[in-house]
Amino acid sequence: MAAGQDTCSSEQLADGAGVNPAQVRKDLSFIDPPGVRGVGYDVAELQALLRRELGLTRPYRVAIAGAGNLGSALTMYPGFNESGFEVVALFDTDKTKIGTTINALLVEPFDKIRGIVAAKSVSIGIIATPAGAAQEVADRFVEAGVRSILNFAPAVLKRSSAVEVKRVDLTSELQILAYHQNQ
Repeated sequence: MAAGQDTCSSEQLADGAGVNPAQVRKDLSFIDPPGVRGVGYDVAELQALLRRELGLTRPYRVAIAGAGNLGSALTMYPGFNESGFEVVALFDTDKTKIGTTINALLVEPFDKIRGIVAAKSVSIGIIATPAGAAQEVADRFVEAGVRSILNFAPAVLKRSSAVEVKRVDLTSELQILAYHQNQ
């Protein structure tokens, strides 16, 4: 919603989400936001309710493994802070990157993951490494206490059921788009 907008309709929410207003109303009915027919939803109340339902009532500290193009770009993404995710650590194995600063973050050596992740109370790890390094990074994150991992590496990670891993496969997403273009 636009800055300063006090109320919003299901139509406005639907436009922003790319769905129809009936779907928005149906989905929101599960969390029962206070809305007024013909007026809409109070934006601040709806935001607070959604943040609570999504578990975003506290900040989350994030560490990124891989200071290459993708890892560097992720450290500069403003949407993280706006949504309550604070990138607090960045790691790499490249000696030319270690000791440099990217977006006010010191690039730390890979072998310090365990100590730094524990010391900075990191709860989410992001893997932006080549496929061959991804499993070792994931193992070190888990050993340091990380229980949620966002994996951009083109690799399937072995993990315990106590760790939530979300894989982002850009090639698969492009293949899906290509499929839809050919329909």
